[in-house]
Amino acid sequence: MTRKYFGTDGVRGKVGEAPITPDFVMRLGYAAGKVLTASEKGLPKGEHPSVLIGKDTRISGYMLESALQAGLSAAGVDVLLTGPMPTPAVAYLTRALRSQAGIVISASHNPFEDNGIKFFSAAGTKLPDQTERAIEKALEAPMQTMPSAQLGKARRLNDAAGRYIEFCKSTFPTELDLRGLRIVVDCAHGATYHVAPPVFHELGAEVIAIGNQPDGLNINHECGATYLQALQDAVKQHRADLGIALDGDGDRLMMVDGSGEVFDGDRLLYVIAKYRHQHGLLKGGVVGTLMTNLGVEHALEKLKIPFARARVGDRYVLEMLDERGWQVGGEGSGHILCLDRHSTGDGIVSALQVLHALRVARTTLSEFTKELTLYPQVLINVPVRKGFDFRASPQVQVSLAEAEKELDGAGRVLLRASGTEPVLRVMVEGKSGQKVQHWAETIADTVRQAAG
Repeated sequence: MTRKYFGTDGVRGKVGEAPITPDFVMRLGYAAGKVLTASEKGLPKGEHPSVLIGKDTRISGYMLESALQAGLSAAGVDVLLTGPMPTPAVAYLTRALRSQAGIVISASHNPFEDNGIKFFSAAGTKLPDQTERAIEKALEAPMQTMPSAQLGKARRLNDAAGRYIEFCKSTFPTELDLRGLRIVVDCAHGATYHVAPPVFHELGAEVIAIGNQPDGLNINHECGATYLQALQDAVKQHRADLGIALDGDGDRLMMVDGSGEVFDGDRLLYVIAKYRHQHGLLKGGVVGTLMTNLGVEHALEKLKIPFARARVGDRYVLEMLDERGWQVGGEGSGHILCLDRHSTGDGIVSALQVLHALRVARTTLSEFTKELTLYPQVLINVPVRKGFDFRASPQVQVSLAEAEKELDGAGRVLLRASGTEPVLRVMVEGKSGQKVQHWAETIADTVRQAAG
């Protein structure tokens, strides 16, 4: 069964257009409530299953929160509301409070006009494909509101932020601190605005916070992990040691050093893996994705660290880590998983793992990664009509074959449909920057023509 509504990271789209409408989200809440709590038959008499709901700072979050709450209540599920809270915080709180599931209202790095619904299991992990399919199947059945005496209730969790701040700090060694460091933290006007700065400040750093004044409309706008110029400028202006950029829902991380040099998810993943390997703390190997830079794979190979590639999406990185019994993985986009610290990708926790390595090594990001050489990589997002299949296009296939022949084993070509946007991602990577740029543009132009 092909998923109709779920993409690589929950249900997402433009607010007011299907499926991100109040009526659909209410039905989604009802269906999810039925599926995610189906196994909770052993609860004490009169006790309802509970679901935690968090959201980012988009203005549409108020509307969608109410719709979800109504659907869950109709299914006989109690609701805990956290208000604005990072996605990984909801994963943690769901597990800590023994809720049956967690839901996040967020479109992550997308602009404020978009929104989405993400789900976590009771264990604080993203749902497997089969569970999402079960929710979609439940959406086909009509809503049957529980009798009034069995309807769910809702209440606010007023100490959610404090709980999460303490959790993040607990992932950093108690014998270390961040004293003497001046750090700029860009919260992307998103869900970390009230939790990220206190975490780093309470660990001893001097913190300059930017992107920490959300108004419902400015989330991810020219700030955060998807727009690093604001962070680079602030680091130079304040003569900071480094900068930390998070995205709107707090699960992505990018960093810059004092000179403004960018360290993306691939380079930060290497920092964490290298440090753990040096100190005998790395369990197994490292999982990247099809998009992970070839230079990372080769650098890990020199350290004799096993490396494997999963499908694009942190949920697939997590699945492969679980399959292999490994703990560290991530994506160049900034989703990094350290499963001995958290059950999901967490921008704040990942930053603390990088800072842990640098504090122990008494060095800088640039120095710690000096042997890592990233290959030139060009990524072009090509808007395509819904249902366009590049595999069925002869001209696209010819262009791909020509590119691969010229790269001749010294690079890679990857085409994949986005799971969150109506675009086809064209990625070309290789040792020759000139060839990479040429073939990325050539293939992208061919896709545009083929897609009409």
